[in-house]
Amino acid sequence: MPVTVNQIRQSRVDGKWCAPLCWLFPPRCLVCGDPGLPGRDLCAACHVALPRPRHACPRCALPMPEAATCPACLARPPPLEAAHAAFDYAFPLDRLLPRLKFHRDFSAGWVLAQCMAERFAGLPRPQALVPVPLHRERLRQRGYDQALELARPLARALDLPLHAGLLQRAKATRAQSRLDAEARGRNLRGAFRVDARATLPAHVALIDDVMTTGATLHAAARALRAAGVARIDAWVCARVA
Repeated sequence: MPVTVNQIRQSRVDGKWCAPLCWLFPPRCLVCGDPGLPGRDLCAACHVALPRPRHACPRCALPMPEAATCPACLARPPPLEAAHAAFDYAFPLDRLLPRLKFHRDFSAGWVLAQCMAERFAGLPRPQALVPVPLHRERLRQRGYDQALELARPLARALDLPLHAGLLQRAKATRAQSRLDAEARGRNLRGAFRVDARATLPAHVALIDDVMTTGATLHAAARALRAAGVARIDAWVCARVA
């Protein structure tokens, strides 16, 4: 299979992006194809047009007509202290995230992580970022973990520790996208465990690509709380309304 320009541009040297290759292959917008912003595969017009939420529930990031806690979170507070979505799950996020998640387009993940860093820079700083892990069988099939691919550059950009092994997927679960909200919760019971040997931070932010019902993030947060983590936030790239 031929190597693409984006793959060449993303060649790593000692875990960092190779600047000389970025100079040889200048940024090109992944959405429209126009020249990108300096150091970013996104043009100025598409960057401005990204679907940023105006108001959202602070506990589950559900888009709201005004800043307020949603009725569901008032009735049954979630295990997350706070949830933040950088964007609504709309165009072009509904194109870029599947390119990362299913098609190994790491350039899409890189540009989305850059945008997430801008959106989350002013939030209360956790002691560590914890990506929501895949089960080893799913990881073997896919070859990479999309949440980790977002968390790595996000941790570097915000100068935060990354605890990639703290949370583990204890069992293989069915694909959440094929289940309704009630079935998603049942599917994830006992799905996560925390490394018993790890030193637990008091405050962590879970990193994931998309938040739909919140079932996955809630299951992960419950495992962390049971292990002794005092505060768990969620930072996701996009929130489904």
